[in-house]
Amino acid sequence: MPYNIAMVSDFFYPQPGGVELHVYQLSQRLKQRGHSVVIITHAYDSRTGVRILTNGIKVYYVPFFVLYRNSTFPSVFSAFPILRNIFIRENIDIVHGHGSLSSLCHEAILHARTMGMKTVFTDHSLFGFADAGSIAGNKALKFTLSDVGHVICVSHTCKENTVLRASLDPSIVSVIPNAVVSKAFTPDPTRADPNYITIVVISRLYPNKGADLLTVIIPRICALHPRVKFLIAGSGPKEIDLQQMRERYRLQERVELIGSIRHEEVRDLMVTGNIYLHPTLTEAFGTVIVEAASCGLLVVTTDVGGIPEVLPSHMTVFASPSEDSLVDSTMKAIAILEKKEVDPTTFYNEIKGMYKWSEVARRTEKVYDSINEESLNEPLLDRLAKFYACGEWAGKLFVICVCVDVMLYAILELFWPRHTIDRVKPWPRVKSGE
Repeated sequence: MPYNIAMVSDFFYPQPGGVELHVYQLSQRLKQRGHSVVIITHAYDSRTGVRILTNGIKVYYVPFFVLYRNSTFPSVFSAFPILRNIFIRENIDIVHGHGSLSSLCHEAILHARTMGMKTVFTDHSLFGFADAGSIAGNKALKFTLSDVGHVICVSHTCKENTVLRASLDPSIVSVIPNAVVSKAFTPDPTRADPNYITIVVISRLYPNKGADLLTVIIPRICALHPRVKFLIAGSGPKEIDLQQMRERYRLQERVELIGSIRHEEVRDLMVTGNIYLHPTLTEAFGTVIVEAASCGLLVVTTDVGGIPEVLPSHMTVFASPSEDSLVDSTMKAIAILEKKEVDPTTFYNEIKGMYKWSEVARRTEKVYDSINEESLNEPLLDRLAKFYACGEWAGKLFVICVCVDVMLYAILELFWPRHTIDRVKPWPRVKSGE
């Protein structure tokens, strides 16, 4: 059965990142399987309004206020009028939100349930339980997922984390990993500099991505091996620390800071290296290390979160998220390379068979089919009971929010009836081969 699907997230192109890539690739493959897909995100600088992507996928860049790291301000209700308009205009059957830190995603799921639509949430991240930010974020997640059709996580570790954070029934949580377009990440050993062992890093330069560790381990690795050089792509608040480190240790010729790059440039940078270094402190999946392995690079990574689930052991050298361990693991990887024990073509062929976006789309489609149709017309009191059980104080606040949302929906239906909203003409649904 073909569906009209709305993918909703604050994180989408032109910003690069794992969530952005996931939303784009999944949308493309669902379109190929005969579904209609639109993407809803916030405006990025001058990119506002409606854009059309490959295969006729429509993207709504809505001008919402961005608060922090491209996440919109959590107003709860202000997005309802325009989201309702889009849902009705596009004849949406399923609202699929992405990202725990996306306020727009949480609001879209709340409003979609008020409108009696199927909802799915995909979690791409891991979070703690002790600090104030995590506690607030986990309560917001609990609020959203108290009334959702199904939840998808990108790894088994991510599933355990999400189930604990939102007190979910594990039976409504599925694990569907990310994938890679293998033909876009083919190896080319001739591009690497034969005079050096080149270590590539492609990451947002934030503390949780291990940027502080990079600053301290690079001088040590360069001192231990005279033929090592680094290519670092990415931007963030820690970029200035890397610049200062390079000047302090006079490593300008061995550490190149490239800055932010587009996703289509990732492969061309990766194939110039021999090792991919991923010093992250937390990660649910790590799509970039799959892309690196597909390009034939030996991966040095921390064994945190869902990363140990991603690649076979012969493609990776694991380290704990500490300075000494990362230095030791990197030197071990260099020794493996010098013994010529890495075959890029073998890596590529294995990854090609392991991760396919067509398989991700097929499994996601099964999730859509599994959502119980009877739950769409659930009585309001039953919905409120779910939210009331979220906590002594939070439960009462959540019930108030849902009641306000229901009243706002009634007001919108009264003053802007759905029959006055123009409906789009459906694109031809042609199921292409995979």
